[in-house]
Amino acid sequence: MKQAFRSKFAYVLGWVWVAFVAANAVDLVLRYSGKSSMVAGAVLGVLTALIYLIALRPVTLLQERVLTVRNPFRTTVMPWASVGEVTVSHAITVAQAEGEESVRLWTPTATARERAKAQGRGMAPARRGRLRTEPTVTKAEQAAQEAFAGKTHADWVGDQITERAEAARRRKEEAGPVTTTWAADSLAVVGVALALVVAALLVP
Repeated sequence: MKQAFRSKFAYVLGWVWVAFVAANAVDLVLRYSGKSSMVAGAVLGVLTALIYLIALRPVTLLQERVLTVRNPFRTTVMPWASVGEVTVSHAITVAQAEGEESVRLWTPTATARERAKAQGRGMAPARRGRLRTEPTVTKAEQAAQEAFAGKTHADWVGDQITERAEAARRRKEEAGPVTTTWAADSLAVVGVALALVVAALLVP
């Protein structure tokens, strides 16, 4: 089963920005006016590159056999049996089962506000409908509240990663090699943005 975790808010805003830039790029081409148009294009290019790197590319994929972590400039693929300790603070960090190297996940993250809200949830007792105005909580709902008490979404994803890694070790899967590669798409986007900046500087 494949699960993808990313900031949905940032992802949607990222594509809205791409649509905005596409419309403006057409306008700049149709109404080209020399250096001012090139400067505007360079600014749009740089901002689009940043948004791609921060909002569109980062994703954590829990796949059948591997954990795939896509950060702005690198992609790390870890077989489940190679996943070691998982720690969660404001971000999730996954260590390798063998060795001291680890990878930091860009998504999901836990903000200070989300962490405080989760801790408040954990301290609040479940209501049982002692007053007519209070909703009655079923046993299933109470169990769910207890399971998620004090946990953020990042904590929950960290637990999912740990469970999959432990399941792989119980099946005695081999700890395969962990691969980290540069993201060709990110480098291409940055290259285009830099080319636009250089062109804007050179155009008289």
